Amino acid sequence: MLHRACIALLLLLSACATMEPSPTVPLAQDARIANLQRAAQYPWTDDGHCVVQEASNEWSSLVEKCYHALDRDRVKFRDVTGRCAVASAGAAAVGMGLCVFAAPEIVVGAVIVVGVVAVAVAIKEELDAHERNASRERGKPKTQAQPSNEQESVANRKAKREGSPLGRDWFPPDPPVSSDPHDRRPECMPKRASHRGGNDPHNECADPIPQNSFPGWDVLVNGKHFDALQLATRTLWEVKTDNFDTYPPDLRAIVVESQVEKLRHERALALACGFDFRVGVRSLAHKAALELAAPDLDGIIEVMKWC
Repeated sequence: MLHRACIALLLLLSACATMEPSPTVPLAQDARIANLQRAAQYPWTDDGHCVVQEASNEWSSLVEKCYHALDRDRVKFRDVTGRCAVASAGAAAVGMGLCVFAAPEIVVGAVIVVGVVAVAVAIKEELDAHERNASRERGKPKTQAQPSNEQESVANRKAKREGSPLGRDWFPPDPPVSSDPHDRRPECMPKRASHRGGNDPHNECADPIPQNSFPGWDVLVNGKHFDALQLATRTLWEVKTDNFDTYPPDLRAIVVESQVEKLRHERALALACGFDFRVGVRSLAHKAALELAAPDLDGIIEVMKWC
């Protein structure tokens, strides 16, 4: 009964997540990468091989196939919304965990990972290969028909009106080669990377960070997608957009415990490559709670007045 109930819920969640028209091949590839990036946050006992094999499917299907490979000794599940109570009522905890983990969007506090997670080997190799392919595609020269004088004049006027030397289709270049010795290590050279999908409010807070060198993009440094880079001061940013003030005390404690561990790990990755590290939050209460739980983070957390 538990298995059938979980499968029924997975099918329902999958249906809710697939109300869009049939995706094209690029969109399918984006969905695969989004699944890999999401799975990279969690510990896997098989080095991520099952995830890589199933990544092209819906997230709920991936979870159904690979839940056995999740290191559940290091993951705690909480039915924050209560939507999994029916499926798991009177059943073992594995039923509730499968239900929570398979949701199209995991609610803050629903899945807690114990300890720092190193990205599973197979998942990292797949993401690295995708990034290399994307870099090669960006580097390919684009053949364009030579514009007429009239077309060029119109394009120039449009670019001036929009305040950009190249108009709306302008993308920032990758960071220039730095003289900093850390950047001689390939993993420390900052690379532009696409935002991870499904969290537009988060990106709306990350992109306007003052002096953000690459608004509209994440920055890949030392294997980590950071939310922003202030290249002039060599500062990497992470943004937390929780509505922290609305959480009950027990959920606040869970969120702070989870975030403190991750922020320490992310700061270590940044410092190892010679970057400073800062964190943006939305409220004084969130800032105070993080600093109280981790005094070593005092001085790097800032309330985002622009968000």
